[in-house]
Amino acid sequence: MLSDISELLRCKKIIERKLDWGPCENWQSTDFENLNQLILDETGISLSVSTLRRIWGRVEYNHLPSVTTLNTLAKFAGFQDWRSFVKKPVVPNLNSPVNFPEKNRRIRFPKKKLVWISAAGFLIGLISILAFRNIGKPKKEEYTFSSQPTTREIPNSVIFTYDASDSPTDSVFIQQSWDSRKRTLIDKNLNKHTSIYYEPGFYIAKLIIGEKIVKEHKLTIPTKGWLGTIDGKKIPVYLKDFEFVKPDVMRLPISVITEKNISMQPEPPYVHYFIVGNFDPVSLKNFSFSTAIKHEYREGAAVCQMASITLLTDDIPIVIPLSVKGCVSELNMLSIDNYISGKKADLSAFGVDFSVWNEVSCKTTADKIQYFINDKLAAEYPLPSREIKIIGISYTFQGTGAVKNVSLKSGDKTIFGAFNNKIILSNK
Repeated sequence: MLSDISELLRCKKIIERKLDWGPCENWQSTDFENLNQLILDETGISLSVSTLRRIWGRVEYNHLPSVTTLNTLAKFAGFQDWRSFVKKPVVPNLNSPVNFPEKNRRIRFPKKKLVWISAAGFLIGLISILAFRNIGKPKKEEYTFSSQPTTREIPNSVIFTYDASDSPTDSVFIQQSWDSRKRTLIDKNLNKHTSIYYEPGFYIAKLIIGEKIVKEHKLTIPTKGWLGTIDGKKIPVYLKDFEFVKPDVMRLPISVITEKNISMQPEPPYVHYFIVGNFDPVSLKNFSFSTAIKHEYREGAAVCQMASITLLTDDIPIVIPLSVKGCVSELNMLSIDNYISGKKADLSAFGVDFSVWNEVSCKTTADKIQYFINDKLAAEYPLPSREIKIIGISYTFQGTGAVKNVSLKSGDKTIFGAFNNKIILSNK
């Protein structure tokens, strides 16, 4: 395992030198999108942006990539496949340029020559377009892909409609989200496939031919009001509203968990509260969010009282982690394009005393998103320039916990509020 990790690090270093984009720690979301396209152009295989972000440590992931992913990375680095790369006996000198195989070397020209070559290339391209304008084009492979949820309840079956009849291979798949484990082989000669989603949220469904993503689209799985779940081995345990929702607080008593034959030890279960698609989407460019949270279980393996608040978006989410002060090393925060590990950064401001209620909030200020714990600035990170909208909220507790005073605003207008003796809902 260690040797495999070492080989992956070596492969990443070669790719980083090939790209010459500077330290990978400074790469932005657009860099991973560009890398996705470069890999597709050179290998014919698409590695999703989420996969690339995990490989380069932007999202916590403790497993090696799949064999297909490793083979693709090795090809992009200039080798036949992963096995050929591993057999390469020479470890590149990371203090000097890497010598790529001949097919991947870039020819560098003096600037004046480069201008003439670029102009010549443009003219050749223009002539080619004019010459072949009236010549019939070869038939392009045409694919279509759409979906429709069947309900607002969870679980939710989604009907996918597709046309993959032009596929040159029978290896046609629908993938529910970024997670390649949720990939299902389908019949290219049919046009319907149904998948079941056991949790609400925002997904990007994909139509895949071989290893190439040919179509994808955004898919929101909504809730009907608040949804409470307890993690199960395969399927979550779903809660009834009266078990955790009260007018002024959202709380799941331990007695309700144990009545469902779920043990609190030795591994405490994870409890989740969701609300998705119940209010108008709120732009990150002018928003504020606040809530009060309290962890209510600290026995045995739940000594760290791990908890998190997630603002689900139509892009990468915001994840605000919390724990007792002594466990902040285990926290992982996500602020859209910025992944922060408690092992590599100071997240001590997110360590709290859970014997009392804690106020958690965030808001947009100029070009930053600021995060506050009990009215004190805990962190701030850049606000992405692209349009991103909040579509839902979720809470997670290891064991169980309580929530109140939920407020989501767009500018000065309250879009959603709950558990403050009233519910505020401004939606379509």
